[in-house]
Amino acid sequence: MTTNLNARPDHPGFTSETMAVKKDFSARLPVLESFSLGALTVEAQPGRDTLWIVVRRPGQGAIALRTNPWPGPYELKLIEKTNVRALWENKASVGTWTIELSFHDNRVLRLKVTLVPEIDLLLNFWPRDVFVLDNDDNPLLARGRVEAAQRGVNAGICYFCLEEPLFGNVLYAQNLTALNAYYAETRTKPDGVVGGEWPELGYQPPTGPMAKDPPVHPLKTGEEVVVSDAILTFSTGCADSEIDNARKFIEMLAAVYPYLDRPEAEFHDWRGRARQTIRDLDRSPDASIRHYGCKYLHPYVAAEYPDSMVQMSVLSTLREYEAAWGKHGSLGDDLAKGIGRFFDANLQTIRRYLPNVGDEKNADAVDSWYLYHPLMNLARLAKAGDKKAEKLFRDSLGFAVKAARHFKYKWPIQYDITDFSVMTEARKPDGLGQTDVGGIYAYVMLQAWEITGDGIYLDEARAALQTLKNERFELAYQTNLTAWGAVACLKLWVLDKASDYMDQSLVFIASFLHNCELWNSKIGFAAKYANFFGVTCLHDAPYLAAYECFEAFAAFDEYLRVGGEEILPAVKLLLSEYRRYALDFTWYFYPDALPDEVIAKENIRNGHIDRALSFPLEDLYGDGQPAGQVGQEIYGCGGAFIFASRAFHACGEASFDVFADYPIDITPIDQRSAEIRILGPARLRGRLRLLQNGRSALPRIHIVDKDTGKTVSARMRGDDFRDYDVRADDRLVVTWS
Repeated sequence: MTTNLNARPDHPGFTSETMAVKKDFSARLPVLESFSLGALTVEAQPGRDTLWIVVRRPGQGAIALRTNPWPGPYELKLIEKTNVRALWENKASVGTWTIELSFHDNRVLRLKVTLVPEIDLLLNFWPRDVFVLDNDDNPLLARGRVEAAQRGVNAGICYFCLEEPLFGNVLYAQNLTALNAYYAETRTKPDGVVGGEWPELGYQPPTGPMAKDPPVHPLKTGEEVVVSDAILTFSTGCADSEIDNARKFIEMLAAVYPYLDRPEAEFHDWRGRARQTIRDLDRSPDASIRHYGCKYLHPYVAAEYPDSMVQMSVLSTLREYEAAWGKHGSLGDDLAKGIGRFFDANLQTIRRYLPNVGDEKNADAVDSWYLYHPLMNLARLAKAGDKKAEKLFRDSLGFAVKAARHFKYKWPIQYDITDFSVMTEARKPDGLGQTDVGGIYAYVMLQAWEITGDGIYLDEARAALQTLKNERFELAYQTNLTAWGAVACLKLWVLDKASDYMDQSLVFIASFLHNCELWNSKIGFAAKYANFFGVTCLHDAPYLAAYECFEAFAAFDEYLRVGGEEILPAVKLLLSEYRRYALDFTWYFYPDALPDEVIAKENIRNGHIDRALSFPLEDLYGDGQPAGQVGQEIYGCGGAFIFASRAFHACGEASFDVFADYPIDITPIDQRSAEIRILGPARLRGRLRLLQNGRSALPRIHIVDKDTGKTVSARMRGDDFRDYDVRADDRLVVTWS
């Protein structure tokens, strides 16, 4: 039968590979083995040059997974089979493949493929490994859409839906960590390698230069290498709305997440880092400058003019640290003294720069988010009792609302603050501006309502969030703003639990997770630091940024505490895990935590890098580029204060403090005991560390799991600490003597 290609006016065409797959399946391939995965049938079918693993929803289409991609004859041998696992050996012209198919939790399929080449194998082309099929196993007539695919070297995911026939949603995740050896041997990077064009989807391994520069780095003879480790989960039906789409994405990502290779999150002394940061901010001549008799911070080491976002961000996080640990030095007072100089009495708003900013800066140009971010931190200072900050916040609210209404809650990239004339409309030809500014605006409006009690600000928050509907996976512009938008939605839902704001928060969270690096890169210089679960700072940025990463930590810490047990379990799992890994990978933004050769040495975009200063670099790269090309951030210094305040806790009058990489509650029982409740996701495990707090040596400590009654033993001991591996949702009774 000849397929009428004109039946697909929505499709630009098909590749020769798709046509070959069509021909393969038109032969009605035999079924070698059959398995069940919930309501799905999974069949192993031999094709012309590969063993196909075909996932079928009876009467509703199928997803075909290619195992080995090389053409030519092969010899297939089944090594092992159970109800949940099968193992094949496949001998072909290039070497011996091992194909491992396994099933987990009755909803997850994993297909891992390794190769032992019999020659030094140069790679010039690999086809993608997923094809969608209609009820007649025809890839040309299956209709659907790709909702999200890999961006840069972020998570290797492809989230799509087969609509006709109605197979439903599929989340495909490539476990990129397992492929590090492949990338090292071939000198390639997994940049945008998961995705594709309908109906040819999934993973396409990078093969190095082509055209005039053929590949010259082979896979070595006799050395086994993982070439694919695909993890998939499936959902009945296609998402019928933006919210349903986000919910399914998050739930499906949470389903595959436990099967990704995840490194152990290491412990780091953030309290020591905070103390060192305060000393350097206070003493280094490259950290600050004086104007109007006041101390102002540079945005970068010895570079750029004082900036209200920088000043407010460092000051508010420093105040949180001081409140958490009862410390109060002169630095906070020095930084607070001059914040009023950022206020423009004519416009009645906080500006980005001081009035005496240099002529080389356009003092009237403002990025849309920059108007609101300083207000967010002023509000924090106000709620902590700073009356000067409260007045500045209140006095700026009118202009903040005026700007939002002028742009009808759809902000451009940059505009003139004096007349709202647009200077840069969109980030790319699709016309999208700073799509998630409405999220931080809503958060600020909720702060305004909490401080003033005026319901107009609740109305403003709702209006802003209303305009953000239907952005789907294009919602994220700058990922810390996306995180604050999720918190704003949740806080509105707490006020009105009949509303759909909790659901809308899922759209923010899904967009954020889409930009996370859910793998542990060993490419280039990335082998020297952690990057697992790091989030790239912008929708299209190539790097993790210290500032955006720590702010997202703070936002999601608030989200988890505000939502408690009422948030979706999948959300709790993924946000808790982001929080846990952020305490690890953000340590490596600090140049003293990196080998010197990792750090960029020339063409630094802003200022210079001083490894002796405890200020973070702006940029770390999952693809292994030199770190710090953008500069060494001073505005990222608040990360140390936030981590020291939110992950470390006093334990009553005990001579030790508590670190936990998940959120915890500590409830004193008496003078010698306390209950520690860990507020992480079920089924996972995390770190609890008890640390000597300096007043005396560690006492004798005994910990009992309250649910099981069993003693919890330390997995690691030092002179000044005890380290425990605990359930993420444990309840522990700690006694000391």
